[in-house]
Amino acid sequence: MCNSFNGNDFEFKVKNNKFVITCELGPPKGVDIENIKENVEILKGIVDAVNVSDNQGSNMKLGGLAISHILSEMGLEPIFQITCRDRNRLALQSDLLSAHVLGIKNILILTGDYTNIGDNPQAKPVFDLDSVQLLNVVKKLEEGYDIAGNSLKGKPVFFKGAVVNTEAESDISFELQLIKMHKKIEAGAQFFQTMPVFDTVNFFRFKERADKMKINIPIIAGILLVKSEKMGNYVNKYIPGVRVPDGVIGKIKIASDKVSTSIDIATSIINKIKPFCSGIHIGAQGWEEHIPKLIKNIKN
Repeated sequence: MCNSFNGNDFEFKVKNNKFVITCELGPPKGVDIENIKENVEILKGIVDAVNVSDNQGSNMKLGGLAISHILSEMGLEPIFQITCRDRNRLALQSDLLSAHVLGIKNILILTGDYTNIGDNPQAKPVFDLDSVQLLNVVKKLEEGYDIAGNSLKGKPVFFKGAVVNTEAESDISFELQLIKMHKKIEAGAQFFQTMPVFDTVNFFRFKERADKMKINIPIIAGILLVKSEKMGNYVNKYIPGVRVPDGVIGKIKIASDKVSTSIDIATSIINKIKPFCSGIHIGAQGWEEHIPKLIKNIKN
């Protein structure tokens, strides 16, 4: 694993079939970044890169571009998440160029959640572009042009990621995920991070179907640490595309040691799917100090 940020180690590892470990840090609601700095010290040398979320769950937070820059300055490689929800095409392109200038090359393109689930439900969603269209915009920027065909002074270069959900609830939605995944690859996606995986059978089914479609691209499987019964129920009610099974919620509910139980559940999932994915992406949701313990449980 990486000991410090040196160029684009994450891209090198993914492209060279190294099993990678990423996690996520959410910017604070405010300007106090001490907790971010503390988590950086915990995660350095433990994970290969860290996603910086972009107003996650449609909740207003400090900007991900600023936190991504701080992570890179502190020696931890960021993956700058950028959603289409809050910006029009001018702002999206401007932020992408700014990221490149700041040395941030890893990006994860998302359409974004609707604003009505967040803490500012009156906010007007933008959605000028969707994730596939924005990936095409990034491709154009890398060719030296903006979306309107105007020339750029200097071309940015990115390592481009996108999201896929392997836990679709029906055969139709399952196939739609694969079709959209294929479109994202055609638009320039170079790796995928999945929504949290709980159903390993579904994950194997998804991977098998992707292989048959000759979708040969690194897939980093999402792993969510469920902290409480309340959190599990909240995710199921408010987070689109994620379903925490009743069995998982039940185990957490009765557990005397919720941290160990959650880590045991995550470890079991990881060790089952590890041979079939290119890495894992850990959503710790404030339990970042427990990520080292989880990683130690992963079989070599």
